[in-house]
Amino acid sequence: MASLEEEFTLSTGVLGSGPEGFLGVEQTDKADQFLVTDSGRTVVLYKASDQKPLGSWSVKQGQTVTCPAVCNFQTGEYIVVHDHKVLRIWNNEDVNLDKVFKATLSAEVHRIHSVQRTEPLVLFRRGAVRGLEALLTEPQQNIEAVIPDEEVIKWSEFFMVFKQPVLIFITEKHGNYFAYVQLCKSHGLSKYTLLLGEEEKSIKQNFTARVDGKFISLVSLSSDGCAYETLIPLYSNDTENNQRLGRALMLKAVVSGGARNGTAITMLDQDHVAVLGPPLPASKECLSIWNIKFQTLQTSKELPQGTSGQLWYHGEALFMLHGKCLTVIPYKCEVSSLAGALGKLKHTQESGTPSMPHFVNWEACSGYEPEPHSAEQSRTLRKKNTEINLQPEVPGSKQLLSIIKKGSEKHIEVELRKFLAKSTPDFHTVIGDIVAGLLERCKTEPSFYPRNCLVQLIQTRVLSYSLCPGLMEIALEHTDVQMLQLCLQQFPDIPESTTCACLKLFLSDTIQDEKKEMEEQTEIVQNGFSPEDSSCSKDSQQLNKKPGDEAKETVSFPVTACPVAPKRAALLNAVLHSAYSETFLLPHLKDIPAKHITLFLQYLYFLYLKCSGNATMTLPGVSPPTLSQIMDWICLLLDANFTVILMIPEAKRLLLNLYKFVKSQISVYSELNKIEVSFRELQKLSQDKSSRGLYSIEVLQLF
Repeated sequence: MASLEEEFTLSTGVLGSGPEGFLGVEQTDKADQFLVTDSGRTVVLYKASDQKPLGSWSVKQGQTVTCPAVCNFQTGEYIVVHDHKVLRIWNNEDVNLDKVFKATLSAEVHRIHSVQRTEPLVLFRRGAVRGLEALLTEPQQNIEAVIPDEEVIKWSEFFMVFKQPVLIFITEKHGNYFAYVQLCKSHGLSKYTLLLGEEEKSIKQNFTARVDGKFISLVSLSSDGCAYETLIPLYSNDTENNQRLGRALMLKAVVSGGARNGTAITMLDQDHVAVLGPPLPASKECLSIWNIKFQTLQTSKELPQGTSGQLWYHGEALFMLHGKCLTVIPYKCEVSSLAGALGKLKHTQESGTPSMPHFVNWEACSGYEPEPHSAEQSRTLRKKNTEINLQPEVPGSKQLLSIIKKGSEKHIEVELRKFLAKSTPDFHTVIGDIVAGLLERCKTEPSFYPRNCLVQLIQTRVLSYSLCPGLMEIALEHTDVQMLQLCLQQFPDIPESTTCACLKLFLSDTIQDEKKEMEEQTEIVQNGFSPEDSSCSKDSQQLNKKPGDEAKETVSFPVTACPVAPKRAALLNAVLHSAYSETFLLPHLKDIPAKHITLFLQYLYFLYLKCSGNATMTLPGVSPPTLSQIMDWICLLLDANFTVILMIPEAKRLLLNLYKFVKSQISVYSELNKIEVSFRELQKLSQDKSSRGLYSIEVLQLF
């Protein structure tokens, strides 16, 4: 859902005196501060939260500001253009614009664009683009004409796409509209012809845009009151360099078809647009937010004093001229979903919880092209048809797969990091293809093992065993216990044979300095557990006695000491948490050597003592196993290997202790069962209506 919050006024009548109202509202390097530019002479710096101006600057009488003031995010300075060619730069300490830095340019400026992480760009009226630094070095440099005569720039926007500055501007000539896409680093310029209806060529168009993958999604508010979308490729290899681009209906009847003034549209995010204008003929103007995915009206607010048809948004606030006041309306847009669009979204995800998709969008797979029945489906289909001819600067999945085949591990790791940084959550199958490409090369080149890349892919939390069945096999071959632990923690569909293979490796793998680490951890492990105070004190004393065949025994298992080091314990805990079916697991447990089964049983026995004794302790691993998991695995191991374990001298004491604990547990459960039966009898007596009103004495023998 989307909502509009309580509005507040930023200025009252001081600005907006020019013939065109405001020229612009621009963000500064401070999140809560904005530059408001009048089309007359004044620029004011506002702090929105305080609703007051922090500074005001005006050009001299007779001069006119012709370009919205912007902030240079690299220096914190402000930039404005007056009288089309005179550029001024100043900061908060400056008082008089006439005394600040001045540069007279050789051509007229349309406007200056500034976004974070790059220098401002100057767009000239004839379509040429210059970086601010290069322009200040030589202000009188020759500025070429990019667009033909009589072609006029109507709208422009600046984006950062994978660290590449991209400028798009729309021009008009004799009712025909054209789009230019300027890649500033590579100096590539593409021109497109926008196909509009014949009846709309004489109507003023309202444009807004956002970057959508490899496209610029250009949205226009047309004279029929509908919003249309045109997908413009960011990268084009068309030799004609003047492609004709059609449009698709995005939203129907968002404003009155007869409205000629006071309308505007702006993209808030990938699923929401804000629209300014009267919804019906002869109705008052409104500000509304629409969900473009589900084509539903989310919220609206009536504006009885009218507007100038100008709408800006920064952060989570919309700016507009309402009457003679610059009004700010905060808004909220939740993640788009069907429940939210219908107003039935009840569950809000807790902050800090990672958002994970629960299904794969199979329509996003290559080779599937649904028949378009709506604007959303048409847009998806046009994207797929256009992507074939695109050459993006940051490699997509196909380019990354080609790098995987021949690139070095370091190169692959760098490119994979770039790819994951720009990918959307709905990329399950793409990640599966990348893992498959890495594993295929691992099989053909035994020396190739891109461990860091595989860990990055596992940590995307979209993989499963069925999506990359060879991943754990490769990790087992390289004895990569950390990666196997990560897979056990995140894959929900690991076969029992693979789980047992991991267990076998964890029990046999030699961890460096394990004995030393165990000795250092002894006091921590024993904290909160006193054998003398427990019911198993006799068992503990018996374990510490030396039998006659003690010299033959190779392993000693004191009850209160963990038999494995914390590193190995964390690995074993991952196995305890894994899902399994007893029928399929038991045959594979029989293949584990007896001494390893004994070690695992001893560790489970140690955990059982701690859990059953309610001791205060911290078990190794991401999350400690439960008592139920511990008991289940003890039963599984004994069922699969009881005869073998019975023949091992080192396991006799362990079996004896397990027997005594099981016997004591049976005794406890037996007594609990008697109490349960007694309470049932009491419940029956209380429900016996025939005994009501009668005096009786009954004796119940509980034990």
